[in-house]
Amino acid sequence: MEPAAPAPRPLRLATYNVEWFNSLFDDAGNPQDDDGPSHRYGLSRARQLAALRTVFAALDADGIMVIEAPDTGTRRSTVTALERFAASAGLRTTKALTGFMSGTEQEIAFLYDPLRIAARHDPKGPPSPKRGAHGAPRFDGTFRYDLDADGVSEQIRFSKPPLEIALAIPGRDLRLIGVHAKSKAAHGYHSPAEGLRIAIDNRRKQLAECIWLRQRIDGHLAAGESLIVMGDLNDGPGLDEYEKLFGRSGVEVVLGTTLSPERRLFDPHASMELAQRIGLAPSTARFYVPTPDQWLEALLDFIMVSPDLAARGPHWRIWHPLNDRATAAIAGLPEALLDASDHFPVTLDLP
Repeated sequence: MEPAAPAPRPLRLATYNVEWFNSLFDDAGNPQDDDGPSHRYGLSRARQLAALRTVFAALDADGIMVIEAPDTGTRRSTVTALERFAASAGLRTTKALTGFMSGTEQEIAFLYDPLRIAARHDPKGPPSPKRGAHGAPRFDGTFRYDLDADGVSEQIRFSKPPLEIALAIPGRDLRLIGVHAKSKAAHGYHSPAEGLRIAIDNRRKQLAECIWLRQRIDGHLAAGESLIVMGDLNDGPGLDEYEKLFGRSGVEVVLGTTLSPERRLFDPHASMELAQRIGLAPSTARFYVPTPDQWLEALLDFIMVSPDLAARGPHWRIWHPLNDRATAAIAGLPEALLDASDHFPVTLDLP
């Protein structure tokens, strides 16, 4: 009897927010393996880079949506930096692509294995006029939406336009959208009243970005396309007190929790958070807060899939160095995850 053929290897996709990735490269895109300080407290650039090489190698993903990827500008290239990092780490994800550039030093990029998958930037939606457009304009344009129900639509622009990718693997085409939504944290205020105003404005901007994204999602699902939305939404149900002013979180908007089942996206960690609200919950990020001198955790990073992909029985995993037993059992990996970033990777294994 002939031995049974091995089962096809699942497609592994990851999302990973790498804190201060940009600061680890020179203008030519070369990793700076030296004793100079990284922007991670108490770590040299060499130590953070070593940690990142360990983490990326352990993930062994076919494609990684890199959030806060190195900058592209007049003298710097996201693609060059990521591809040189991959070469220095001996990764099989040797190709990188980006979409519309951000106005910050943080880009959204996709690092992938060209022997396993084909990927290209494939933005959807019409370009918007200067004053913006309703509906779902292209993500480098301006979106108009009445957020405060005063009869006047506001103009919204992404500070980090989502990265839309047409992904091809043997026998299947997928749509990927990489997201880094607006941070809701208030910075640079001089009084409690000013801090409150900034926090509410940021919350409104974050929610508007999620509504814009949701309208694009609706178009893909209506067309019967297999869709994955992945990245850092800077939000979660019940994460801040201002959510009551808006009725729902940005995560709920993107998932489509109030819509019919065929229009909803699925992420098991988001579902746990929505079902529980209080008590034990998964987390993907760990932040030090000086007052009251402790570490706080939050679920900010997601991989949401369309109903047809959810039906295939994919496997999600948060690579949390303290909470994930398989991760904790790999020598050196927990320490590397803590050194590499204030976020932890999330992977999806898709049969």
